[in-house]
Amino acid sequence: MQMDLHSSLKKFFGFNTFKGLQEEVIKSIVANNNTFVIMPTGGGKSLCYQLPALMKEGTAIVVSPLIALMKNQVDAIRGVSENNGIAHVLNSSLNKTEVAKVKDDIKKGVTKLLYVAPESLIKEEYVKFLRTQKISFVAIDEAHCISEWGHDFRPEYRNLKHIIKAIDNVPVICLTATATEKVQEDILKTLGITDANRFKASFNRPNLFYEVRPKTKEVEKDIIRFVKQRPGKSGIIYCLSRKKVEEIAQILQVNGIKAVPYHAGLDAKTRVKHQDMFLMEDCDVVVATIAFGMGIDKPDVRYVIHHDIPKSLESYYQETGRAGRDDGEGYCLAFYSYKDIEKLEKFMASKPVAEQEIGHALLQEVVGYAETSMNRRKYLLHYFGEEFDEVNGEGADMDDNSRNPKKKHEAKEDVVKLLTVVKKSLQKYKAKEIVRTLKGKENALLTSHKTHLQPFFGIGKDKSSHYWMALLRQILVVNFIRKEIEQYGVIKLTKEGEKFLKNPTSFMMTEDHIYDDENETSIITNTKSSGAGTDDKLIKLLKDLRKKVATKQGVPPFAVFQDPSLDDMALKYPITLDELSKVHGVGEGKARKFGKDFIKLISDYVEENDILRPDDLIVKSTGVNSGLKLFIIQNTDKKIPLEDIAKSKGLEMDELIGEMESIIYSGTKLNIDYAIDELLDEDQQEEIHDYFMDAENDKIQEALDEFDGDYDEEELRLMRIKFTNEVAN
Repeated sequence: MQMDLHSSLKKFFGFNTFKGLQEEVIKSIVANNNTFVIMPTGGGKSLCYQLPALMKEGTAIVVSPLIALMKNQVDAIRGVSENNGIAHVLNSSLNKTEVAKVKDDIKKGVTKLLYVAPESLIKEEYVKFLRTQKISFVAIDEAHCISEWGHDFRPEYRNLKHIIKAIDNVPVICLTATATEKVQEDILKTLGITDANRFKASFNRPNLFYEVRPKTKEVEKDIIRFVKQRPGKSGIIYCLSRKKVEEIAQILQVNGIKAVPYHAGLDAKTRVKHQDMFLMEDCDVVVATIAFGMGIDKPDVRYVIHHDIPKSLESYYQETGRAGRDDGEGYCLAFYSYKDIEKLEKFMASKPVAEQEIGHALLQEVVGYAETSMNRRKYLLHYFGEEFDEVNGEGADMDDNSRNPKKKHEAKEDVVKLLTVVKKSLQKYKAKEIVRTLKGKENALLTSHKTHLQPFFGIGKDKSSHYWMALLRQILVVNFIRKEIEQYGVIKLTKEGEKFLKNPTSFMMTEDHIYDDENETSIITNTKSSGAGTDDKLIKLLKDLRKKVATKQGVPPFAVFQDPSLDDMALKYPITLDELSKVHGVGEGKARKFGKDFIKLISDYVEENDILRPDDLIVKSTGVNSGLKLFIIQNTDKKIPLEDIAKSKGLEMDELIGEMESIIYSGTKLNIDYAIDELLDEDQQEEIHDYFMDAENDKIQEALDEFDGDYDEEELRLMRIKFTNEVAN
């Protein structure tokens, strides 16, 4: 058989050796045993059933949830044989003639692999036909879909056991790229193959680097900077909503990055086109919902970015696993904010209670991973039931926490308190209740068990809930406690935990990250010692220059640049007219009219003070409103009444004036004399014009006070637009 396996491998696939556990798995299948395979993405799962199918008599049925993936695999198998009938797909996309052809090839014994979606396998006519044929075995790919604890649960998968029995009593092969112990048990039980030979490859991908960053308001800029530092490299950016996918793809495009969106809302033709562009390297980045990547086998994806944190660690592992499949560099960057978790919890509120429980439990694991300060690889592998040595293990320093270790402190006494509460509350609580007990906070569950009357209730009052949750996670990973699989999330003491309680030794706790909103710092900070915010010294110089330019041009300073524009210059240090035109409230017209002196001043200042410019952070906006602005400019040119322009776009008058103000402040001309002439006569216009000419600033409230009821806010705002148009643009 040894010879047979190796010669078949060479004959069909051209390989000389098997990878990892492949050989063991194939032997189990060839010997007609039920077989369960857990092998990370990129480990060579599909070969485990393809080779035995080609070697054995009859047709192997492969159940797969993904039509795109089936098609890829059928094409690949057809490539190893002269006869196209060697592999077929049987799903809803086929017409009657095509179905007849598939059946004919199976009858003739030509077809070795038949790929079916679970929905098709349920059809009585197919079951009836397959019952009369020689079936070698049934392989179930993406088997985690069977388990409601899995991250892609499909109810139609639950029924597979009965369908397989109805067809033939053949061995069953289950394959998945990710499964916790809970999911494994669930799969085997549901399929009735608890006797299966189990094979589990290591989940460690040593070439992947893991990093979690706080998600601030500047997340788009952060992503653009990250991508621009890796020109020409392929990456995937995952977002939870289609809307966000479109937004991010657009922002990347306007900032000169070749990016395409991918989500289920796009028509099939566009999806295929975008997928092919990515594979053929006509674009560098795909921005996607999780609908993407299942059927993608691109070996050189160099980074995977999570704009939104996923709903489970399994999804996260699956998605990051698409990076670096060629064993080259793979960077996994996730942006995390607790607000996103709260959003996901809100979505769950409409689900049945049992499903909500599962969802919450899975989300808490994600929170733990994001907030932990310990080795991220150790945390991740522990979740999949695998030990990892964070000192000597392969890839031990490949994460942000190991590269920048957090402070540690002695927490022996606190570990004792925590374990005492677990033990004395009779090991019947989940993490949240244990923390409440330590803090001395009652709830209905604790009261019903009379825990609030116990002497240990509140023994951890002096520390925050956040602290206790962090410590709980850390002692979970060193195996002092475990989460009970059957009652998902209930905390039990382990032998090691009992030992520690009897004889406590030193326990160095890593101080956790706290991702709260107060910690959100803007990414655009200058690099001088102040460390953040705008550069006050530069602002003073810019204001002096503005005064000089204004005097020379005979206009008030605010008509040159407004204060928010100067603040933005002192953040971004623009040194070309193009960069200046992207500063808040400037635009090309203004940059050309007043900009020369300003960029010279900034350029000299940057050089003298040795400032590192955040030049890659001048992010162009997507111009979502540019269509509206264009519409306003065209219609005022045609002298259409302002009320009609507002009405046709569903705007209130003050919203329209706001849009016109932003057009005018960015230096674009906008002539609304025709509208003002209907409101104010020549003398009135002159009076307001002279006021603005001499005013310290152009604040409307101050103008209203000055004229004391002679003019209303709308008239003054429209006159301010006319004034700025004449003197500043």
